[in-house]
Amino acid sequence: MSNVQKTPLFHVVKRDSSSFLRGALVRLCALVLALIVCSVIIVLMTGMNPISVYSALIDGAVGTSRRAWITLRDAAILLCIGFAVMPAFRMRFWNTGAEGQVLVGALATAAVMILGKDLPAWALYTLCPLAGVAAGVLWGVVPAFFKAKWNTNETLFTLMLNYIATQLVAYCIIFWEKTKGSNSVGLINSKGKIGWLPNINFNAEGDISWLPVIKNNSYLLPIIIVVVLAVVLFIYMRYTKQGYEISVVGESENTAHYAGISVGKVIIRTMAICGGIAGLAGYLLTAGVGHTISTGISGGRGFTAIVVAWLGKLNPFTMMLVAFGLVFMEKGSIQIASDFQLDANASEILTGVILFFILGCEFFINYRLEFHKAEKEAVK
Repeated sequence: MSNVQKTPLFHVVKRDSSSFLRGALVRLCALVLALIVCSVIIVLMTGMNPISVYSALIDGAVGTSRRAWITLRDAAILLCIGFAVMPAFRMRFWNTGAEGQVLVGALATAAVMILGKDLPAWALYTLCPLAGVAAGVLWGVVPAFFKAKWNTNETLFTLMLNYIATQLVAYCIIFWEKTKGSNSVGLINSKGKIGWLPNINFNAEGDISWLPVIKNNSYLLPIIIVVVLAVVLFIYMRYTKQGYEISVVGESENTAHYAGISVGKVIIRTMAICGGIAGLAGYLLTAGVGHTISTGISGGRGFTAIVVAWLGKLNPFTMMLVAFGLVFMEKGSIQIASDFQLDANASEILTGVILFFILGCEFFINYRLEFHKAEKEAVK
């Protein structure tokens, strides 16, 4: 009697390296395939011309100057929250608490705007961002301290802090709400707009017909802040000693200890930075976008930011493209649902399919399949 050992048809092999050009081509092919599959789904679900649907998608995101600026602003906010998880992920600290860090940053900003409404404008413009960042830092340092001191599970710890932040916001709204029973506060300081992020004006008295969207633009300042943050974060992570320490801790804590790096100190410092960035996003949402506070002000961006960070390969500039793409699809899906009287969930299917292909193509960028001829080896 003999045993027959079968050779597998193929096995997965990790690529030693992958060029930028090859990765870009694979992603482009994945996007094209995703659009083809979405076209088939559109025809099967609605019988409509896919080109018309895609035109509505583009129109919903950038069809007018105002829509384009809103898309860019929302992409900047999402990108900012992505920056709040990126350094931690580089350190292999799985920060799932960006949602809560944004909430407490927004809450601290709202508290300063509401309780300090009689302060001069310059004081509010100074205190609001400081309060938002400080609250985010606190919310980030707490799980980092426990991780550094007692090696607690940071994923669960940061996740549970999200729920505490939500209930804390809900509790404060009870005292601030203008409509009893609501889960949000109305426009804060709506009369004088005290503490609101100021508009940007370029040559308001001159001829700006060639650039009308810039005059009195309330969307531009958050975009500028996040772009500057991207540059600073890129330099910090790549060219500073502290950025190098983050990478070493992420690669191996034993190596970090051997090199004389205080792992606990790096964890706390990095999470303070992450929390501060999330708190800044909370400030932008309160003072620059909604001008209100609610339990849903973050809108799930804290979890979407994880997708942005990973798809962007933890690179600030690549993350810009990912954040813009996700917000572009979100805005376009809303327009599709409106134009073609579709359920909102139907348009979300298209976003899901595209994300599936984009995420799936990462496998073919990092791995390859090696096929074998079917062989049988008889072993006596």
